[in-house]
Amino acid sequence: MTEPSQPETHDKAWEKAERQFANKTASQFYDPCQDFADRSLKCLKRNGYDREMCGDYFQAYRDCKKNWLNQKKAAPGSSDSN
Repeated sequence: MTEPSQPETHDKAWEKAERQFANKTASQFYDPCQDFADRSLKCLKRNGYDREMCGDYFQAYRDCKKNWLNQKKAAPGSSDSN
């Protein structure tokens, strides 16, 4: 029996991931704070990975994440909203 070719294996893996993505819950793969995370990483690269230069970006990400998690907890149907 021969092994499947690389493209065929890749296609099957993508089909599985595509099904999972299509059937995902509302926020399983969506992070509204991803833009802040990306900006933080860009800042680090721009400034030679000097974290002190990017403090405002990190704080904006932390604030966004905190607000998002609080909204998720307060949302109707959330297991943490009791």
